[in-house]
Amino acid sequence: MSTSTFPTMSLDLVGIIFLADLSLIAQRTALTGGSTFLDIFVLCPGLHHQQDAGNVHGGEYPAVAAMTTGYVFRVENPATVNFLQRVGRTGQLTTLSVTNIRNSKQGWLSDFMSSIDSSMSPGTVTAYLLAVGSTIAVSYLLILTEDWWGLLVLAVLMFTRFINVLLIQSRSRAGWSGASEPGVVGDLLVLLSQDRWVRITGYVDDLKAVTSGEWLRDMTWVESALSGFTTLLIYFNVALASNAKLFGQFLLLLLLVGAAGLLGLVNMLTQGLQMHGNLITVNGPRRKYRRRLDMAEALIKETGRDDWAVRLGMINPSQASGAKSGSTENAAFSETLTM
Repeated sequence: MSTSTFPTMSLDLVGIIFLADLSLIAQRTALTGGSTFLDIFVLCPGLHHQQDAGNVHGGEYPAVAAMTTGYVFRVENPATVNFLQRVGRTGQLTTLSVTNIRNSKQGWLSDFMSSIDSSMSPGTVTAYLLAVGSTIAVSYLLILTEDWWGLLVLAVLMFTRFINVLLIQSRSRAGWSGASEPGVVGDLLVLLSQDRWVRITGYVDDLKAVTSGEWLRDMTWVESALSGFTTLLIYFNVALASNAKLFGQFLLLLLLVGAAGLLGLVNMLTQGLQMHGNLITVNGPRRKYRRRLDMAEALIKETGRDDWAVRLGMINPSQASGAKSGSTENAAFSETLTM
């Protein structure tokens, strides 16, 4: 009489999940405008792609007009473009405001916790702290079970994250953003792909800080070498993971999948963008328009000038000159009546 045995469960290839091509950490880096040491405890697949955060905008550099001066340029900050893509809606005008938060954060604890900003709801903060706490809990369980291989795998992941955090902090320091114009209020209109329109208001210096210059500078050869080293560590860690105990492999799998879900939730619920000491948030409800010309006419009426609309190609120069001549005739007629 032959007896059949139930196949033994194996998770020796659990390390392959480290290599999953997810952009969650890169997206988080773009939303916070950098990275903090608290992020070391947030481990999920794709952590070796954090240095690719400068490509989250998909190569789009949308046209933007300063409706207060008439100048037209482009948004050069990839993180800001990515946020505008997230909040923009087709056929609708989304209004954003930029607030300076440099002076509102003081002390080492505020710097350490800068991944959590005022635009995050309590539920979002809870999800982020759960992702942090899960890494600490798994480390404790691996120590209790004396799974030193599993603990080594976790330590390598955290060390890789630590190096990437240092690189992001070094690359994301504020640099050139144009001449300072203290106290001047600005009003920008951004035309994104898929007919998404975004209006950004705030002080000109703050607007320049989030739209111009560079966010992540190019890596030096030393930084490139470190980035490549961390990528190799992740691939090496795949082999190390097979030496962990079955329970340890299960914990690592649960940690990475759970942290990915939590970080995805945090990214989805985060309603603001931090950038060089400024916070960009949605201000008021979106306004729908039948066509782009209707929006242009409404904003021209509100701002009292149309040169920016001509330069953006939203109205024809003939329409602008007609509007100006019409307004001139009305002014002359009004002056005649008062004489």
